[in-house]
Amino acid sequence: MRHITGTIALGAALVLGALSTTAQAAAAPAQPARTGGLYAPTEMVLTIGQGDSRATTTSLRAATLSCMPTASGSHPYAKAACAQLRTASGDFNKVTEVASERICNKIWAPVVVTADGVWQGRRIAYTHVFANSCEMTDGKGSVFEF
Repeated sequence: MRHITGTIALGAALVLGALSTTAQAAAAPAQPARTGGLYAPTEMVLTIGQGDSRATTTSLRAATLSCMPTASGSHPYAKAACAQLRTASGDFNKVTEVASERICNKIWAPVVVTADGVWQGRRIAYTHVFANSCEMTDGKGSVFEF
């Protein structure tokens, strides 16, 4: 009788152990859920290319930029670029149309910059054409400096 009681107790323990492991596995999600956190998403892809328009541009360089909750991505100056965009309230026109005293040549070699993604939860699809690379880098800050 003692042997039967021990066997039943051992069998019950094994069954309960197997059921609790199965219940935990079934309760776990297949992928970890992404939480939005306290910050609105701010992630974008920036490109620089040669051409007259977005449609005819050959991309030369591209970088990713994420500004929330911290500056990151493949952009070499992510922290400075995010700070510049925050100062401009995400308005890329304020970034690309900065006036300067520098004199650039008048050679037409158009450079197209684009920004696609999300800025503080708002969809961004921005394009600007500079006459040449001198005008692109002339006091424009670090957003398109990669």
